Amino acid sequence: MTSTRRMVLLGGLGAGGALVIGYALWPSGRIGRIDKLDSKPGEKFVNNWIKIARDDSITVVIPHCDMGTGIYTSLPQMAAEELDADWNKVHVEAAPADVDFANGAMIEGFALNGQQVPTFLKGMAATTFRFMAANLTVPGVGYVPQITGGSAAVRFTGVNAMRVAGAAAREMLIKAAATRWNVAISECSTQNHRVIHAASGKSFGYGELASDAAAYSPSSNPALKQKSRYTLVGKSIPRIDIPKKVDGTTNYGLDVKQPGMMYAAIRISPVFGGRLKAVSVGEVSKMRGVQKIVQLDDAVVVVADRFWRARDAAAALNPVFDNGASGSISSADITTTRVNALKGDNLKSDLKIGNGAAALSQGSLIEATYHVPYLAHAAMEPVNATALYGRDGTLEVWAGTQDGLGARGYCAKVAGLSMDQVKFHLQPLGGGFGRRLPGLFNFLEYAVRTAMATPGTPVKLIFTREQDMQHDFYRPNVMSRFRATLDGKGMPVAWVNDYVGDEGANPEAHIVYGIPNQAIGAAQVKTHVPTGPWRSVEASWHGFFVESFIDELAHTAKADPVAYRLSLLKNSPRHYTVLKTAAEKAGWGSPMPAGKGRGVAIFEAFQTIVAHVVEVTIAPGGTVKVDRVTTAVDCGSAVNPDGLLAQIEGGIIFGLSAALNGTITIDKGAVEQANFPDYDVLRIADCPQIDITIVESGAPLGGAGEPGVPPVAPALTNAIFAATGTRIRELPVRLAKLDAAQKRAVGL
Repeated sequence: MTSTRRMVLLGGLGAGGALVIGYALWPSGRIGRIDKLDSKPGEKFVNNWIKIARDDSITVVIPHCDMGTGIYTSLPQMAAEELDADWNKVHVEAAPADVDFANGAMIEGFALNGQQVPTFLKGMAATTFRFMAANLTVPGVGYVPQITGGSAAVRFTGVNAMRVAGAAAREMLIKAAATRWNVAISECSTQNHRVIHAASGKSFGYGELASDAAAYSPSSNPALKQKSRYTLVGKSIPRIDIPKKVDGTTNYGLDVKQPGMMYAAIRISPVFGGRLKAVSVGEVSKMRGVQKIVQLDDAVVVVADRFWRARDAAAALNPVFDNGASGSISSADITTTRVNALKGDNLKSDLKIGNGAAALSQGSLIEATYHVPYLAHAAMEPVNATALYGRDGTLEVWAGTQDGLGARGYCAKVAGLSMDQVKFHLQPLGGGFGRRLPGLFNFLEYAVRTAMATPGTPVKLIFTREQDMQHDFYRPNVMSRFRATLDGKGMPVAWVNDYVGDEGANPEAHIVYGIPNQAIGAAQVKTHVPTGPWRSVEASWHGFFVESFIDELAHTAKADPVAYRLSLLKNSPRHYTVLKTAAEKAGWGSPMPAGKGRGVAIFEAFQTIVAHVVEVTIAPGGTVKVDRVTTAVDCGSAVNPDGLLAQIEGGIIFGLSAALNGTITIDKGAVEQANFPDYDVLRIADCPQIDITIVESGAPLGGAGEPGVPPVAPALTNAIFAATGTRIRELPVRLAKLDAAQKRAVGL
């Protein structure tokens, strides 16, 4: 940490003499407001993320949502480590959806790491978040949210906020104790929740010192612990959130109950962009329990005293929508636009190394085109929100989102209210995967508009599974063409990659392999289908593209796929080690029985490197069974190893579900899939054995929630090729015709 950091600490008296440490860039008056906003009786804010109560308990306030990623344990671990806290006295809560708890550490993390701001943060001020940007823009930083995404919680909030805040608070507590004892600061230390003066044998608990510590200005450069002194970080501490999730007491959005609450079901135009022209409500309005039928621009909502009554009434309606030109579009049409764009002259150069595409003339050409479909998020909890529009012109909303503060601002914008007139209660999420990020808040808009049509009554709007799946913001449909040439030893001389999707160029297309001549280009061709971030975003498709094609080059060169990759990774030691580790743990090179295959892939995303070795069995009829996934992961260091393993395991299962089965197709402008029978996910019985090795490199911390996804699909399809000789270049796998190839492989 240096004095040039954007994150500068400041000190002062908060309410009740509490010491507050925060960002110097925040608006004046913040210090006094923070205690009034979130302190409970007996608690004192020691900094903007940590409260200490008189009973010595510590509460770490997390500026992220809880969607099962484990950060409600790992982030407090990082703060408690620097604070030398007793873990048994540490508690956690979500930060209020308030500007004083906005999370500048995440934006700072992207800036200080020299990374591009991720897709889900781009364009906020120009689109959904004009209102928020005007109120939350900080000079030199920009829009500061409470977003959970980009695998940024531990690597940015943890490093730039939790560690620093804990260390600064610890220094201030030591100063307060030294003053009371009239001894030098150097004579004092901390251990297990107490400040200790070893010479006299005296000590103070942290709760006794918070008020005194408020008299001191915190250091802008607090001393951070060396890893060798860690007692909490690096240990698999049981997750704080698990017990309540097991016993059912966690209160998700679907669990919200308010006095006099009504329920709402919605019918949205099947065609994206369609508008409601007419709807006959006569008979439906008389159905039992129906309270109101609300007509919106592109949807009709039924409000009733029970959700099932609202759902059935909505299903009985026959709304007429104006679908315009989009009503004739099919998946085949979208594929045609991709193919034409790859043949056209609208491709824009993103990267050129060496002689670029000109080097293709140096050998025989190898060419392949890959295609991935639109994908839904398919979280287990369908999107929902409860809203109460008061007769006094105020708004209160309960919902699970991946940005509580951004959601509050969005609701204010929809209702035409100021932020002060809106209260937002952030609930835990039953899955997010990007679906509940800013820019994808359509469910909040429908809930707010429905509540405004029923003032004084809280209304819970729930998307049915069908509405959730057919009105998502989908992982983009992308097509990618590769061309390469090999030298006399089979090594690549040129690598040329052009791809087309709903976005422009993505840095995830840039490869780590040491190939002397490279050229990468991209074209953006938008369709009427709404798209958005999906777990691992751009890496999810480029991982499949890159690792499939490098495997094809290895096969063309008659080389072992692992050895081929290793020879191209000599200047990337972390990647080399991760790949080698995964291969060794999987027993790479050992013979496989007929009908079985082993495939490999490696990819870096969110500063974490993951390699998978997938083993498959191809049954008669071409059915693919994934038997085992062997993984090596390097995220620098694991804050909570068990939490890291859980996230990589989740990414593997998520990636397998999509690669094996996932596809969203369009017919007459609308999504064809409606529920899990149409959009299957991996079941427990089909889950493979998963073995993961953590590689500790000491590199800067990387993410955990998303990096496990990108190498899954290519490792799977490379394994299928090894078993059958059939190269799958278009996902999902279930659409491939493997029967004949399987019969050849097993000699049937």
